[in-house]
Amino acid sequence: MDSLSHLLSLYPVRTALDVRCRFGAPWVLDHDGAPRGVAPYHLIVRGEALCGEHALQSGDIIVFPHGTAHRLHIGDPALATPLHAEPGLLRFERNDGDGPQTDILCGEFHFDTDGGAGLLAALPAMLVVRTAGRPDAQSLRHLMRMLQEEAETPRGGSQAIIRQLSAALFALLMRTWLEQAAVAPGLFGVMAERRLQAAINGMLNAPEKPWTLEELADASHMSRATFARLFKQAANATPADVLTQLRMARAARLLDEGRAAGEVGEAVGYQSEAAFNRAFKRQYGIGPGAYRKRA
Repeated sequence: MDSLSHLLSLYPVRTALDVRCRFGAPWVLDHDGAPRGVAPYHLIVRGEALCGEHALQSGDIIVFPHGTAHRLHIGDPALATPLHAEPGLLRFERNDGDGPQTDILCGEFHFDTDGGAGLLAALPAMLVVRTAGRPDAQSLRHLMRMLQEEAETPRGGSQAIIRQLSAALFALLMRTWLEQAAVAPGLFGVMAERRLQAAINGMLNAPEKPWTLEELADASHMSRATFARLFKQAANATPADVLTQLRMARAARLLDEGRAAGEVGEAVGYQSEAAFNRAFKRQYGIGPGAYRKRA
């Protein structure tokens, strides 16, 4: 399994697509702050939009991983005409503006606020991914077009198709973002640094292994000092810190399956159940037994 697929399997994300918008300028769409673990996103499928200093065009996706309140608009918001909502496969929001038209698909990514905390922490407050004219974003652009078609002209099976297509959206978005952007330090910062791929792959594929700095540096064909410095720059954490984070994420998934704490601890490299319990509680704020009951 490739490193991005493996990472995303440790941090499951549920995607909801529930609103279709068609606005004529001038228009404004205000979003209040979302609860922790809910990341609103907007797919600009036709036309243009402004969000703060960001000019968005057809094919762009904007996401707010930490649920930040935000405003999308075109024209003077004070002159925007009221929005009207209509029921449908997706709730349809429109206005009576007679200016240039903008079509937007809106939804939310839902993260596990306990098990997904590490992934959320690795994402910025806002990210923008552009697909128009980008060969590295063709798959994401095709997915957006398919979602647009099913949302605008629903037929038999459209609800199921939208649900399945939406499930792939986050993974495609992350892949394209990693290929396009200067990613901030964190888990995704390590993923984006090609010189660290062997090390992160090793930790993802065998988190139970007692990895040493020397082994990880050797796998990356670097000296220990160079490796440690580059890793800290990319992750804003030490290799040991990241290994522990990945171990605990894997442990959380095993606990979700109902496995016993002692068995899970051994599966992620802990010979002592007490040591595993302490490490898990430091990461998630509750012990593995309480986490399993919650799950």
